[in-house]
Amino acid sequence: MGKRQEIEISTAEAKRQMDIISQLAHHIQGKNLKFCITTFGCQMNAHDSEKIQGMLSKMGYSETDKEAEADLILYNTCCVRENAENRIYGKLGYLKKLKRANPNLLIALCGCMMQQDIVLETLKKTYRHVDMIFGTYNIYKLPELLQTRFETGKPVIDIWDSHQDIVEDLPNERKYPFKSCVNIMYGCNNFCTYCIVPYVRGRERSRNPEDILKEIHALVEDGVKEIMLLGQNVNSYGKTLDIPMTFADLIREVNKIEGLERLRFMTSHPKDLSDDLILAMSECDKLCNSLHLPFQAGSTDVLTRMNRRYTKEQYLALVSKVKATMPHIALTTDIIIGFPGETEEDFQETMDVVRQVRFASAFTFVYSKRTGTPAATMDNQIEEVVSKDRFNRLLDLVHEIQVDYMESFIGHHTDVLLEEVSKHDPNLLSGRTSESVLVHVKADPSEIGKIVDIKITGAKTHYLIGECL
Repeated sequence: MGKRQEIEISTAEAKRQMDIISQLAHHIQGKNLKFCITTFGCQMNAHDSEKIQGMLSKMGYSETDKEAEADLILYNTCCVRENAENRIYGKLGYLKKLKRANPNLLIALCGCMMQQDIVLETLKKTYRHVDMIFGTYNIYKLPELLQTRFETGKPVIDIWDSHQDIVEDLPNERKYPFKSCVNIMYGCNNFCTYCIVPYVRGRERSRNPEDILKEIHALVEDGVKEIMLLGQNVNSYGKTLDIPMTFADLIREVNKIEGLERLRFMTSHPKDLSDDLILAMSECDKLCNSLHLPFQAGSTDVLTRMNRRYTKEQYLALVSKVKATMPHIALTTDIIIGFPGETEEDFQETMDVVRQVRFASAFTFVYSKRTGTPAATMDNQIEEVVSKDRFNRLLDLVHEIQVDYMESFIGHHTDVLLEEVSKHDPNLLSGRTSESVLVHVKADPSEIGKIVDIKITGAKTHYLIGECL
């Protein structure tokens, strides 16, 4: 299918859904209906939820954070780890009680968890009070699915096996008026043996650069100062385009946009972090001083079983190259503990990488078996008591290094984008540095949305304390 035909299909589908939104708005008008969304998982899911919020708001729903007063409750689900799924099932039991008290309550489930056959069968059999189920490929069809539910009064299930169209130009309600995420690609081709993402989000498909740049221009004109480019592996952006374009070249184009002040991206796969991308990162002045580069395990043997396609030595060489080009960059990472077959020697290799790289922070996880992935049937599954012991030792090391990193900011000035009133102290505002470090500072709420010069006066393990200059 050519680019022109893809655009025509996307435009026609967006118009169709917008027409349905208008019809639903007429139906909903004056009823004071409320929706409540709970999002599980990654920033990709969070961005999908913003699209859902935008569509529901356009229909005439207002948002509430209290499920008990909602007329529509939606869970945007994650399936990367088992405990996320268990939380969903637990919450659905509670929602059954709410629905008994309010038979008009609509319950909807979407996201990655819904793409699994075993989950779908469980929902059909045990959770029949769920009204709408849809997946990751057809978020944009929410208006149509809701209209069908209203018209038939019967449960609506619409799960697609694969991606069809990228539909643009539908409503989107941002959490922050001054920063936004922008999807540059969908899906993943890497098939790490522990990960279910390629099975629930499909193969890689890149958005056309013209569409990405158009969206960012519109966001900047609407007051956005900071953009986060999103993809499961942004480093492989452009490979599916009719005219290939590298991620490095895309960053250079975004960096030219007038009015944009900050640019971030995630997530990067080490195997695709090219020399040209490192050069682009050093050249682009709007790119924030941080890089999230998951290494997952320090043992080359474990990395091979994970199908990560790099060695410990290659990862460390890559880090050295990044630091040589950008000496003060904040490196963050993901680490999995207790992967099948992991020995104490393998674990010590992971600890060695942490000691050598000295990450600014790390997301650490105990391996979670996911049905349908190769790792789930591997021999030598690690006992929980062993995994937890290793996890705790790793966490101690990560925090020790993180404290040193945070204390290095004390006495220095840094630019901070003030984002919101602190969740723990209404007298403070919270924001983030270019390195994505959380900062709390005493400032007037009128400063929210501004990038301000802050002097750092104190440091904790997970945040900094500062004062405005």
